[in-house]
Amino acid sequence: MSVILALDTSTEACSAAIITDNAEFSEYEVCPREHNQKLLAMVEKVLADAQLTLDDVDAIAYGSGPGSFTGVRITTGIVQGLAYGAQLPVIGVGSLAAMAHGVFRRTGANHIISAIDARMAEIYLGAYHITELGKVNPLMDEVVTQPHDSINHLPKDNWTSIGTGWQTYKTELLAQQAVNQDSVEFFPHALDIALIGKQQWAEGDFTSAELTTPTYLRNEVTWKKMPGK
Repeated sequence: MSVILALDTSTEACSAAIITDNAEFSEYEVCPREHNQKLLAMVEKVLADAQLTLDDVDAIAYGSGPGSFTGVRITTGIVQGLAYGAQLPVIGVGSLAAMAHGVFRRTGANHIISAIDARMAEIYLGAYHITELGKVNPLMDEVVTQPHDSINHLPKDNWTSIGTGWQTYKTELLAQQAVNQDSVEFFPHALDIALIGKQQWAEGDFTSAELTTPTYLRNEVTWKKMPGK
């Protein structure tokens, strides 16, 4: 049995989840600026609900970004601490991919364009084809870009949109692609990070705690690894 613990604070939402081969448990709350206070309690709650401890976990998956710089740093730091202390491998899962996977999990739609409002008149953008739970195939490189002319290059298809970028820049984006708009949940969910992480774990796509790295897309931001690592 594989057991994956997942954490995410890359956007306004804070969530934790744990999945086994036959069960899943999750906690989720939209709580800007409260991630530091909420995340570890959520981790404790899902472990207790699953009647497991950190020693039972095979790997920790985390929302690696892009998204809020502060939020991504919070998740990465907490994951480093948990994984290093328990000697567990870590699995980075992109926030945009996790959002797309959430649409597939909830609706079955499998061609998704994810966009997060990146401020400064830009969006974090990705497009994906999802074939089954855990299997997210990127159709373009994830980028930070201005909304104008950002998705014209994608083929016309039965797209579904997700994310705050579609709220902020609805006019600019809809002028380029007709989409079905998913408005149930705008943010990544740790359950999707766990499901994608489980697939990556099975494929050997993981790393060690000290090599845990956020994804910012904006080059001017760098991440400092654990002291002495």
